[in-house]
Amino acid sequence: MSRKLQRTEVCADCSAPDPGWTSINRGVLICDECCSVHRSLGRHISIVKHLRHSGWPPSLLQMVQTLASNGANSIWEHSLLDPAQVQSGRRKPNPQDKVHPTKSEFIRAKYQMLAFVHKLPCRDDDGVTTKDLSKQLHSSVRTGSLETCLRLLSLGAQANFFHPEKGTTPLHVAAKAGQILQAELLVVYGADPGAPDINGRTPMDYARQAGHIELAERLVECQYELTDRLAFYLCGRRPGNAAVFVLDLSELAKAAKKKLQALNNRLFEELAMDVYDEVDRRENDAVWLTTQNHSTLVTERSAVPFLPVNPEYSATRNQGRQKLARFNAREFATLIIDILSDAKRRQQGKDPLDLGIDDDQHDYDSVASDEDTDSELTTQNNNNTQRSNRAKSMDSSDLSDGPITLQEYLEVKKALASSEAKVQQLMKVNNNLSEELRRLQKEVGNHADADREQCAAGQPAGWGGSGGGEVGEPDPTLPCTEDVILKTEQVTKNIQELLRAAQEFKHDSFVPCSEKIHAAVTEMASLFPKRPALDAVHCSLRLLASSASRLQVECRKAAPSEPGAPAVDYQLLTQQVIQCAYDIAKAAKQLVTITTREKKQ
Repeated sequence: MSRKLQRTEVCADCSAPDPGWTSINRGVLICDECCSVHRSLGRHISIVKHLRHSGWPPSLLQMVQTLASNGANSIWEHSLLDPAQVQSGRRKPNPQDKVHPTKSEFIRAKYQMLAFVHKLPCRDDDGVTTKDLSKQLHSSVRTGSLETCLRLLSLGAQANFFHPEKGTTPLHVAAKAGQILQAELLVVYGADPGAPDINGRTPMDYARQAGHIELAERLVECQYELTDRLAFYLCGRRPGNAAVFVLDLSELAKAAKKKLQALNNRLFEELAMDVYDEVDRRENDAVWLTTQNHSTLVTERSAVPFLPVNPEYSATRNQGRQKLARFNAREFATLIIDILSDAKRRQQGKDPLDLGIDDDQHDYDSVASDEDTDSELTTQNNNNTQRSNRAKSMDSSDLSDGPITLQEYLEVKKALASSEAKVQQLMKVNNNLSEELRRLQKEVGNHADADREQCAAGQPAGWGGSGGGEVGEPDPTLPCTEDVILKTEQVTKNIQELLRAAQEFKHDSFVPCSEKIHAAVTEMASLFPKRPALDAVHCSLRLLASSASRLQVECRKAAPSEPGAPAVDYQLLTQQVIQCAYDIAKAAKQLVTITTREKKQ
């Protein structure tokens, strides 16, 4: 199926034209701005993928586009279609609305809280149970009505439901009927391609026996998705060529590998799934950098610097997931290689080292947090199960432990070298960023000139009026507009210096530059009251301070490390430093705009 979209397609969340991304598990197309919010929610809420710049199994792409064209979005916006909602003032955002808070709040309500989906009746004698919904799903997947099955899944039907009378799961039924798009949808929601029926036959067996060879092969791909995806990330190909990956045999690496081998199967599967999610985040980040318009410095679209928190996981596991972003390309590749090698070892039936680690430990466990709400847990039950099948049958085909060869090392090194291209790309966009800084300073200067002219005319700066109209009173809690402009100029000047250092690869300048920016930000924030009356001022000040502090933390990573310490991933570091600069400049501009507007009322 062609990946070229029809011109009539619009973003499911704000109706912007020509959406470039999709949420696979929601079956909707989304624009860049809304995608930035989806990514921040995490894969347990929304699995995003670019329609043109990401790799796609053809049947998965067809499944998404079929759902989008057949009104899957009405499932997630069911109550908004009620005319009474329009009368009450509830509406979805427009393309022109701000990402934060307008679009982000709507998207969180729509997909995380499921605020607009059709609600089931209370579970009394006449209520519909999960078992009832799952039986309906079991029957519906034999047809081509994808949106019906998605609606059932959204209401709580279980993709892995085992029918007690028929002895099969919905995936068995879809496979026998040759419904490859239904199979794709079920797998996205966690259906296991290797699940046995009452006689021990798998959905793959059903597809082969019914002559649906393409579907059977696709189910095999789904079963080995985790190891295949990790191998493809390393060398750009599926396993199958007797590839052996070994990057590091230092004592530190050997000790880490022993710890990995000592994990019980459950903890090993959790780690493998988290690394899978981190691979997805890094690949989407690469697409994000390629497709974004970097001509403006101040933007509400942001990258996702680490895996978002999944409330279903323990705090320890979430912290471990976020630390994966700190691995540089070599370290991350070494971890993936060790996981692939150990997956092969476990699949061959070799027991892990017995070092006293049992299944009751919770060092990397999956438990619900105290902050979970019923609606969030419902969402997680519906959307997190897609991970379960990724840990099944973790056979990486031809990946195993073995000796180092020069050819193998160079092959992986060549594949990893592509990450260096991202650094070059970031450096190229800095010229545009500097241009935006100059434009911002010019805009600020124009505000200052206007205030000076008012002062020369005998009118206090920041006051306004026209003709015979009344002159509005300035907000006494806000500082003088000219003072804010001067401090903003100092902030942007220091940001320019930081960006030049990044462009020239002068990473040793990161720390002093960040200190200057932090000092300028502190001086600018001190102009405003500690408890501003306007929420907009409070939000901008909070963004300004938090971004400056985060910038300091990131820049300190560029400081010379002790001998033996892990190498710094300057690609990731530069990306995060630039994002902090975005946020600081955006907050500063917001404060200038608010101050100027309020003073002239």
